[in-house]
Amino acid sequence: MGGQHHHHTHDNGHGHAHGMGDFSRAFGVGIALNLGFVVVEAVFGFTANSMALLSDAGHNLSDVLGLFVAWGGGVLALRGSSARFTYGLKKASILAALANALFLLVAVGAIGLEAIQRLFHPTDTQGGVVMAVAAVGIAVNGVTALLFTRGQHDINIRAAFLHMASDAAVSAAVVFAGLVILWTHEQWVDPVMSLVVALVILWGSYGLLKESVWMSLAGVPAGIDVDQVEAELARLEHVEAVHDLHIWPLSTTETALTAHIVTVRADYPDSLLESARTLLHERFRIEHCTIQVERHHPEDHRDC
Repeated sequence: MGGQHHHHTHDNGHGHAHGMGDFSRAFGVGIALNLGFVVVEAVFGFTANSMALLSDAGHNLSDVLGLFVAWGGGVLALRGSSARFTYGLKKASILAALANALFLLVAVGAIGLEAIQRLFHPTDTQGGVVMAVAAVGIAVNGVTALLFTRGQHDINIRAAFLHMASDAAVSAAVVFAGLVILWTHEQWVDPVMSLVVALVILWGSYGLLKESVWMSLAGVPAGIDVDQVEAELARLEHVEAVHDLHIWPLSTTETALTAHIVTVRADYPDSLLESARTLLHERFRIEHCTIQVERHHPEDHRDC
């Protein structure tokens, strides 16, 4: 009977921890800025009787919660393994991204419902106040978005960036609504802009929802072609076949792989395994791999 060998490669996590440490300050600053702006926007929204400001304040509040969840998920993902969680809590970052997507959907529903009610029952809005507060929002959300311009390969960081960047654009739309109200005195503009806000959020959150659900279901991460991975492994020297290949996300930044490699040199697997590890790291950014080396393909032993 041919011998079997297993090879495991695992990243020590220091690089990921360092990266999350860099963004911890960004999360803290972003949360503080947006929480303060939510209070200002809500106060002036009630004062100016502006649904656009109130809806944007509600959305910004959901973003604050989203930043907390993303931050917490990233921190939990850095925790080491245990007897109960042998991979640690790496999937917490995926669950955080999924929660953020769901928060956005709830915000869209609330904004849309209130805007439709205001559309049929319009009230006076102080366009000047709306413009001034929303202009501050452009600055606050724009600065926060800049804090997350790096690390776009992490869906958590990308979600934070997209939330803040879209909020800056939404605040610009609110400024536009204020201008129109000042010029035309048409109050329907305010709820219509709220509906536009809801559509922008819905459009921006679709990709996040799709990717987070995909990763939650252990789908192959975007950018990795399973057939290409199998073909590249099969091209390694002395490899006769590759089977039982599985690829899935451990977290929003780490990918795992298991595979069986058939080779006539199963008794001397070290150089082959090192070649496979290097290939997976350099070509596909796969750091966690478990490879079983076999002398015979299972199909060779099937009864005719």
